[in-house]
Amino acid sequence: MRKGIFVKGFLLAIFLSVGFVHAVEKVYVLENPYMSRTLAVKDGVLSTQQIVNKQAGTNLVPVSCQEFALRISEGTDKEGTDRILTAKDFVVESVDKKFSSSIKSYRFRLKNKTHKLTVDVCYELAEDNFYGHKYLEIISGKKVTLEKIDVESIAFEDAFQNYKLKLITARKSGGWKPGLGQPVYTTATATFWGMEFPGAFNTVEEGNTITCGYLRGRELLPNERYTTYRSVVGMADDKNFIDDTFFCYIDRIRRRPARLQVQYNSWFDYGGRVSKETFAKSLRKVHDELVVRRGCRPLNAYVIDDGWQDKGKSVTWADTVWKINNKFAPYFKDSRKEVLKAGSTLGIWLSPASIFGARPMVDRMRGYGFEALSYGMSMTGEKYMGKLEDRVIDLARHGVSYFKFDGLFGHLNIRDFELQGRGTPAMPQLGLDGFSTSDERLNDPKYDELKSYYLVAGTERLMKIFDGLHKVNPDIFIAITNAAYLSPWWLSYVDVVWLINAGDAAKGKDRTGELVYRDHVYHQIWEQENTKFPMNSIFNHEPKKVTANEDRKSFKDYLFMNLSRGTGFVELYLKTDSLSATDWDVLAEGLKWTYQAFPTFKRVRIHGGNPKRNEVYGYTAWNDKQGYISIHNPSAEQREYKITLDRKTGLIPDSKKVYRVTSVLENKSEGVQKQYHYGDVLSLTLRPKEILLLDFTVR
Repeated sequence: MRKGIFVKGFLLAIFLSVGFVHAVEKVYVLENPYMSRTLAVKDGVLSTQQIVNKQAGTNLVPVSCQEFALRISEGTDKEGTDRILTAKDFVVESVDKKFSSSIKSYRFRLKNKTHKLTVDVCYELAEDNFYGHKYLEIISGKKVTLEKIDVESIAFEDAFQNYKLKLITARKSGGWKPGLGQPVYTTATATFWGMEFPGAFNTVEEGNTITCGYLRGRELLPNERYTTYRSVVGMADDKNFIDDTFFCYIDRIRRRPARLQVQYNSWFDYGGRVSKETFAKSLRKVHDELVVRRGCRPLNAYVIDDGWQDKGKSVTWADTVWKINNKFAPYFKDSRKEVLKAGSTLGIWLSPASIFGARPMVDRMRGYGFEALSYGMSMTGEKYMGKLEDRVIDLARHGVSYFKFDGLFGHLNIRDFELQGRGTPAMPQLGLDGFSTSDERLNDPKYDELKSYYLVAGTERLMKIFDGLHKVNPDIFIAITNAAYLSPWWLSYVDVVWLINAGDAAKGKDRTGELVYRDHVYHQIWEQENTKFPMNSIFNHEPKKVTANEDRKSFKDYLFMNLSRGTGFVELYLKTDSLSATDWDVLAEGLKWTYQAFPTFKRVRIHGGNPKRNEVYGYTAWNDKQGYISIHNPSAEQREYKITLDRKTGLIPDSKKVYRVTSVLENKSEGVQKQYHYGDVLSLTLRPKEILLLDFTVR
């Protein structure tokens, strides 16, 4: 017996020495009705073996898998000290499993002795979610700089990067397209990937490697624990409709539910001349004309735009920034009384970078020791941003319920970047002596990493302010405008984002020209650039009505085409004394249509051709009970147009439903029938410059 044991042990030792016996591979599965992710530990190395999309019935088997990647160094200013570590550079030390009826999770503890790094790789999957999460917790035994963190690093044959622009420009009109916070897809297997952080770079590198991560560039002190933002992988039911599923996910994770926000803004009425008296006058006029006389709902907010801030020569912002001038009562007390009488709330304009109407204060704040840049204020300056946070929180506590944050990292034509390392990583080795912070030479992509560090740090600082506002008022409404960027993950902190690279006032010699100008920007962003951002959460600086010398049909066609873009943010830019009774009638009709159409806006999309080429185009949105289609022929010629009423158009598949059709505008184009079914083709003959808006309701 002992001899047999000895022989077996001797043979086992031989097999081990020549490599015939390998370490046992251990497999771990996270699974719910929508998806599964299979993880394996082999020879101490963690990797993803497979992801199953149960929605679409597809399997994702990695071509290769690094699982995650950390770029570490001795500092962003220490060239040649960086190196990249992936899962293969670590050994799995332990596995912690937590399964409940609502959520399942695995935590893998990984060690790298050489660099004294511990990384907990954490996976979570809720039972009722069609998406799963992953994040890292990083602890270092010594001081180290985490330059870049890729929470996901995995390759699939069908990996696809939707948005490919990266224009982090300092000075260029229309060239602000940083590429931050856009998802990536797998096209055949129908999944979406990204980081739940607006400032992330989600990319497909080297052909098919998905990386979901972000730049950090900050020190991790000994025994300090850093928790990353979460990555997400989601399952669509059809490879042709990943967008629909992705936007459904975004709608789920919003900080506040998508709401219809209708408000008046003082800018086109008074510009910087606004006062409490003129503001109250317009407020009463709008309320009387739309709510009292024409039965609209009370507006959600009345907004005091640029012009309330005190920038007088004798004022100091050293103690409190964004002081209120003597045109308004302290904390807008009188104006708040007026909006309350109208059953509404008060909103204000404010520029975080202190540009536009606050720019005269930048040099003064520099003198106070605040972190000023060449053009505006630094979004990572500890002293200034602390004062800004205190001020907006104070204003929210005193009844300001809407903030238009205008000018974050600059504006339409000029962007500012922190180059001195104040609250953001520094890279003096780039040789930036003599550069202004908005220097045109910064347009060179060789400075992109430094600029991106600033955008990430500035985004994080702004997120902290937005979190604070939500805690003060869970119903707050927040818009970010100039020099923001179109990441859908902003909606975890704000409510709407500006339609980037477009002017405040739509250009055009007539209403057709104005529509084409703005709708071309929509086409460029969603169709040409393939941006993934819900149209229902766009701030587009319309509708505008500043004169009465316009016939009813022209204004109504413009207004309804504008509203059909499906944004839930309707800010009225009016010259209230210039509008006729007919103009108010049309505005009221438009708002009432928006009230009833808003439930469909979550699924709004563009259809047709390029407005700038005078091709027929429009917007459409549907839910299970109703829908609409707007169509615009901007050309001077008659055009034929067909659109199929199917899932591509936004309908929810159901062959049994019958849709009754009504024309919202006075015209009814040739070829429109009284009712349609799913799958039918709508064939139209459109007159020159004709606008058509059709409502569909389930019979």
